[in-house]
Amino acid sequence: MNIRTSILLPLALIISGCGGEKLPPGKITVRAWHFPDIVHSAALAGKARGTFGKELGPDVNIDWKIFNAGPSAIEALFAGEVDIGYIGPNPAINGYIKSGGRALRIVCGASSGGAGLVVRKDSGINRIQDLNNRKIATPQLGNTQDVACRAWLRQQGFEVSEKGGTVGVIPVRNPDQLTLFIKKEIDAAWTKEPWVARLIKEGNGRLFLDERDIWPEGKFVTAHVIVRKEFLDAHPDLVEKWIRAHIDITRWINDNPQEARNLIRRELGIITGKELAPDVLEDAFSRTSLTWDPVQKSLMTSAEWAFESGFLGDAKPDLSGIYDLTLLNKVLAEKRTVK
Repeated sequence: MNIRTSILLPLALIISGCGGEKLPPGKITVRAWHFPDIVHSAALAGKARGTFGKELGPDVNIDWKIFNAGPSAIEALFAGEVDIGYIGPNPAINGYIKSGGRALRIVCGASSGGAGLVVRKDSGINRIQDLNNRKIATPQLGNTQDVACRAWLRQQGFEVSEKGGTVGVIPVRNPDQLTLFIKKEIDAAWTKEPWVARLIKEGNGRLFLDERDIWPEGKFVTAHVIVRKEFLDAHPDLVEKWIRAHIDITRWINDNPQEARNLIRRELGIITGKELAPDVLEDAFSRTSLTWDPVQKSLMTSAEWAFESGFLGDAKPDLSGIYDLTLLNKVLAEKRTVK
């Protein structure tokens, strides 16, 4: 069937791989990236198992980079420093709009779900009305979870404090959210995995709202694969191979959950310096679906919410060209896969 249409690190960017190597004649470097997040598990597992390298072949060198936030990845893409990677919907939207639609294309989905609102168990927040005069942390101003939080609050009849309302929405780095939870300096946080699970398990939190509950069929994009447009135009064959590898590793993760989670846990530990507790990882995966479906309608809704919150300028953006799913559909047809 055709498809139509963050753990934060001490440094802004950690570069791994062999970007500085002198490559043999004729060898191509693909500069890829991901975040150390559960919703980027396909990248974590595919890199560790060599899935992408095997599919792209011996004449391609993959230079992996790890970013801690969407804006940094988009800035690197604008500068021509990266080619293909994993990112959330709102950074992709912002990058597309800022470049006048010229910089990037979404070519494949990566994850759905894996976000929600956690409240401190001792905060006294038991009903929606109890959020009045409370402080809710989000990972970053205008990021995907920040946009969803503000939209949901409006739907519940609240307005944020900077617009004269009674609910404070405060951009706070994910590790700091956990610290502030423990110190009782914030009441709640709307974030993504594995931080939802960590706030519950380590911060005496309670899941107040699983974000899946506000979306049709519980599906909404939390990560997808984007490509620098110039790279896509120059190397469609490599992008096609990347998509094929992404589908293969996603299937492997879904078919081998325990082995995959052990691998992902180890890879996250290598990057961050600390492995997640097994029960935290299991809890995080219970709310996260790994996929290749872009869940396009949810991105368009996120864009509407961002516009309503004042993040996308004075005119509604035209996102009609943000997707190029030609290669995804081709690979799916070859694999005889039904979405």
